Amino acid sequence: MRGGGRATGGRNEAYFRNKVCVITGAGSGIGRALAVNLARRGAKLALSDIDTEGLAETVRRCEQLGAEVKSDRLNVAEREAVLLYADAVKQHFGVVHQIYNNAGIAHHGDIVKTDFKDIERIMDVDFWGVVNGTKAFLPYLLESGDGHVVNVSSLFGLIAVPGQAAYNSAKFAVRGFTEALRQEMLVDKAPVKVTCVHPGGIKTAVARNATYNEDIDGADASSKFDKYLAIHSPEMAAETIVAGVRKGHGRVLIGWEAKLLDLFVRTAASGYQRIAVAVERRFLP
Repeated sequence: MRGGGRATGGRNEAYFRNKVCVITGAGSGIGRALAVNLARRGAKLALSDIDTEGLAETVRRCEQLGAEVKSDRLNVAEREAVLLYADAVKQHFGVVHQIYNNAGIAHHGDIVKTDFKDIERIMDVDFWGVVNGTKAFLPYLLESGDGHVVNVSSLFGLIAVPGQAAYNSAKFAVRGFTEALRQEMLVDKAPVKVTCVHPGGIKTAVARNATYNEDIDGADASSKFDKYLAIHSPEMAAETIVAGVRKGHGRVLIGWEAKLLDLFVRTAASGYQRIAVAVERRFLP
């Protein structure tokens, strides 16, 4: 078993060597872990984030591993900027093989108390950011003859819960967009693979950086997420994503809880919503 594991790792490293990989939201969390993971495998990296300090640290770690890195501040919600960025990456490296649309933010609050602007902001980054990145880079991925689109949805792109309507909406939309794109690439026999990623509880800053309705204690909510729900490391998430990309999987579930809840939702159908309500009333009054 151990010998087989080493062989698989070797194949993975060979597969990613010299591939030009674009990662958004690379300044921390899963994005940083992906960048470091791919740097170890010999990939060339185009990394972006709005957090320039965090991005600089990611670049430092990747360059220490010998990776060639292009680094840019980028707001994925700004479509024209993303389109120009894609052109710049292609010009810099000459080719683009993979894009990991990972950048995302969160907002917590019941719909009745959530402002339109808060929902729009989440959709702009978490959904339109994915669309912008996919559309901007897809022509170059097709041109490469060996492209791959990796869009990060969420466990909340599989199951909806109270208080997460904005985030649920964006992540369900990412799932639908990505699954439709995958089918289109298969129908056209295009040289681009497509993967939708659904992380479970990952130890990232997403909860600490989230916004909250005024009636919610954000510090308390984020500390509970970190304590009870952030189960897996970003490095574990990155390793799972990379393995799924290497195998060409259409869907990657990260964590036992993501796999369990995916099975639960498919089995219970709409009945899962009654259980979600019961859990909310019992544990999150």
